Amino acid sequence: MMRRTVTRTFVSATTMLAITAGSLLGASAGFAASRPAAPTVSVAGDGASVLAVNNLGLNTTQAKHWQCWLKGWGFNPGTIDGQLGTNSWIAAQKFLNWTGSYVNGRLVVDGVVGTQTIKALQNWLGVGIDGVAGPQTRAAFASFANTNYC
Repeated sequence: MMRRTVTRTFVSATTMLAITAGSLLGASAGFAASRPAAPTVSVAGDGASVLAVNNLGLNTTQAKHWQCWLKGWGFNPGTIDGQLGTNSWIAAQKFLNWTGSYVNGRLVVDGVVGTQTIKALQNWLGVGIDGVAGPQTRAAFASFANTNYC
């Protein structure tokens, strides 16, 4: 009788350990940290944005006005949706090249909002040129984009 009790206790304890270990292993997978989000700014330290959409502080309506303005000048931003994505920035870069706004010559048109694109936009907006889309740049861009060009 004693032997059965010891065996039953041993089997119960072993079963509980196995269940606990399985639960912990399952919990570790279930509670594991999620994959980190893609960085919003990177690319070899040049400050280039890797976001699909970068409105540089413009709200959707202002971004639509900017897209309409670019389209009106013959630079196709793609869909007028208020989301400044790659096509919108390619159009903007072509426009800024056309106006001669790039500080150091012409920029490769790639749709990436990097330091050179921001400097060109700052030059065109007539604000301090530092390649950082700070409050002054964002305010000037928003002020321009407040007018409905659609």
